[in-house]
Amino acid sequence: MQKRWFIKNNPSDDEVAQLINDVKVSPLMARLLYQRELLSFDAITSFFKPQLEQLHDPFLMLNLREAAELVKEAIEKQQHIVIFGDYDVDGTTAVALVYSVLQQYTTVSYYIPDRYEEGYGLSYKGIDTALERGASLMIALDCGIKEVEKVAYAKEKGLPIIVCDHHTPGEMVPDCLVLDPKQDNCTYPFKELCGCGVGFKLMQGLLHIMGESDVFLLQQLDLVAIAIGADIVSLSGENRILCKLGLKQLNEQPRIGIQALVQQAKKVFPLDLSNVVFIIAPRINAAGRLDSGQRSVALLLADSEKLARSIAVEIDEYNTNRRLLDTQITEEALALIAEDELHANRKSTVVFQSDWHKGVVGIVASRLIEKHYRPTIVLTESNGVATGSARSVVGFSVYDAIESCAHLITQFGGHQYAAGLTLPLENVPAFREAFDAAVQDKMQLKDEVEELTVDLEIRLSDLFLAGESVHEVPRVFKMLAEVEPFGPDNPKPVFVVRSAYAASHRILKEAHLKLAIYDPISKVTIPAIGFNLADKVDLVAAGCAFDCAFTLETNTWNNQTTLQLQIRDIREGS
Repeated sequence: MQKRWFIKNNPSDDEVAQLINDVKVSPLMARLLYQRELLSFDAITSFFKPQLEQLHDPFLMLNLREAAELVKEAIEKQQHIVIFGDYDVDGTTAVALVYSVLQQYTTVSYYIPDRYEEGYGLSYKGIDTALERGASLMIALDCGIKEVEKVAYAKEKGLPIIVCDHHTPGEMVPDCLVLDPKQDNCTYPFKELCGCGVGFKLMQGLLHIMGESDVFLLQQLDLVAIAIGADIVSLSGENRILCKLGLKQLNEQPRIGIQALVQQAKKVFPLDLSNVVFIIAPRINAAGRLDSGQRSVALLLADSEKLARSIAVEIDEYNTNRRLLDTQITEEALALIAEDELHANRKSTVVFQSDWHKGVVGIVASRLIEKHYRPTIVLTESNGVATGSARSVVGFSVYDAIESCAHLITQFGGHQYAAGLTLPLENVPAFREAFDAAVQDKMQLKDEVEELTVDLEIRLSDLFLAGESVHEVPRVFKMLAEVEPFGPDNPKPVFVVRSAYAASHRILKEAHLKLAIYDPISKVTIPAIGFNLADKVDLVAAGCAFDCAFTLETNTWNNQTTLQLQIRDIREGS
C-alpha cells in the first residue's frame, strides 16, 4: 500500500548546538529531542527518568474524593463491594488492580460480563448478581459512562455504583459518582488515562484518605502498563510515567500469572511495551474473546505457580484458536469486499456476515485497514441483532461518524479510533450507506492515504559515533531505548536515507524483504528487514537508487547482537 511521507521540520544548527552543549548528547539525538520539545536539562531528565512525584493529585479528578469516601465508608462498615469490569485487557487489569487493593480491607468479589450473553458495558445480570451476593457498592471499571438506564436500575434496587471510565461521554451521564477525565466539567489535567489508570487514581485517593501506605498499590503498576499498551492510549504525560514505572515493576518483580504467560509464549524477560502489546495483551484478550474474561482476572490474581501455569496453558490455547478465527474471517471479509462493485467508490468499509465470531471482529477490522486504508466496521449477528467493532485511520474520528448515524443504532461507545456498536439487523444496509456518507462528509483528502511521519533524513554513518563499528550496537540506539515506551504521542523515531542501494536482497517466506542497505555517501552498509514488503522487491532488485524509511532495532545471531534497520517503506530514489 502506497504511503504518504510527512517529514518533520529539522531544527536549525544553532538550536541543535545549544542542546548538545546543555545536555551532552549526539547531534542526531539532539535533533530528536528538539522535535519532541525537550529543550532543557530538566525537561529531558523528567522525560527519561519519570518519578512518582510527577503524578497528578488524584483529587483533581471530578467526583474522586466523594467516590473514595464512599469506598472508605463501605470498608468501615465491612460491606461487600463488587468490582465490575469490561472483558478486554483494560477492564480485566483494572479489576485485578482494584480487587488486589480492596481485598485487604473488606469483602470483595468481581464480575466480568459474558461478551455473548450480556455484551459490552454494565449489564442487568451483573447488577442482579451483585445484589444476590449481598453487595452494598459496585465499582464499574472501563465501562459505564453511557449506562444511564442501568445505573438507574441499580439505584432503584439500592445498589450505588461508582463509574470509572475513560470513554467519551454521551449527552447524559449516569446519575452516580462518575470518574472520567473526559467529562466536560472535569478539570483533571490529563485526559488520556485508560480505564485501569482511572481505577488506579481511585485507589490512590482512597489510600490517601485512609492514611494507608501506597507501597502495595505501586506494586500493581505492572497492570496499568499492560492496560496502557493494550488500549493504545497516549504515551505522553501521566501515562508515560505510569507505563515506564509499570514496565519496571513488570520486569523486576513479575507476578506469577504473567511469568506463566510469558513462559507459555516461549519468551523471556525483560519485556518492552512492544512485547506487552503483541505477546501479553492478545493472550489476556483471548479469554474474553472466546470464553470469559474471568479467566484473565484469575490469571492476574493467581497466587500459586501451579494454578498460574494451568490458566496460562488454557489462555494460550484460546489465543491459538483466536488467530485461526481472525485469519479465516479476514479472508472471508476480503472476499466480500472483492465482490462488492461499489466498494471502490466508497470511503469506508462496512462488512456483515451472520456467522462470524463476535470475539474477533475488532481484530478483523484492523486487518482490513491494512489492505483497504479507510474507516472500517465489521458486523456479525448476536442474539438477534447486528453487533460489531469499528476501527479508524489516523486523523479521522470513527466515533463521530458513528454518532451521526445514531438514529439507526441501538447502542454504541468508544473513542476516536475504536468503537463498538449494536443495531437492528434490518438497519445494516441503511447504516452502511449512512456511515459512508458521514465519512465522505467528514474525511479530509489527506487522510485517505496512510501517512508515514519521518523524524529525520540521515546518512547511515550518523547512527555511529566516532570509533564505533557497524558490527556493534551504537550508543545512539542505547540512548533511544531511554525514549521508550513508544506509542501514540511518543512514536518510535523514523529515519530516511536517500539514494541508497541494495548490497544484497532476498525474499523470506514469500512475504518479507531481507536487505543489506548500502549508503554510497557515507559508505556504510547495514542489514535490514521489511516485514510484508516483498512487493517492494522490484524497487531494490534493479540496481537503482531508492529512498528507505526505517526504524532501529537489534538482531541477535550466534550470540552476537548487531544493529538492524526495520524498513517501514521504500520508494524510488529522489
